[in-house]
Amino acid sequence: MKIAVIDDNTLTGIGLQHLLQDMLQNVEIEMLTGSGGIRDMEEGGENAFAHYFVASRIFFEHAAFFRRHPDRTIVLVNGEMGISGIRTLNVCQSEEGVVRDIMRLHSHGHGGQGKGTPHEMRRQTALLSRRETEVAALLCKGMINKEVAEALNISIATVMTHRKTIMEKLNARSIADVMVYAVMNGIVRI
Repeated sequence: MKIAVIDDNTLTGIGLQHLLQDMLQNVEIEMLTGSGGIRDMEEGGENAFAHYFVASRIFFEHAAFFRRHPDRTIVLVNGEMGISGIRTLNVCQSEEGVVRDIMRLHSHGHGGQGKGTPHEMRRQTALLSRRETEVAALLCKGMINKEVAEALNISIATVMTHRKTIMEKLNARSIADVMVYAVMNGIVRI
């Protein structure tokens, strides 16, 4: 899978490219700049990229192209700007904030049913305690609460408390959401 980062601001583009490479291990991230990048992209075929992370100015200059691909387009905005029918990513925030928002976009784009705004999602494994990380890993392996309790030598009630806390911290609605988080953060491998 290939993702295009299209931005004339080299610093923003390279920063986003590195964040995406850290988060998505088996994905090729290609940096394209401005109108020349759009031409290169169009020459490669409209289906060459799974997603386009595109600067707002470039999006508006080439709106016809990107509006044909609303499910693959993420517009890089400065602040909380919204564009009807198009997902946006606020790049004027901390790295942790950008990562949270990317994870939220990933969750929504791949069948997740997360709740709340992108700013409510977390990424860093440090968000979960060591024990919560262990519980999450075992749940992701398909264990039920009783099996997790036996494996970690804790009570079922403690497992249920950890499970509830994990779901709240990750703003997850199901174990599938926890699995996405666990895979993306290297807690479990597919």
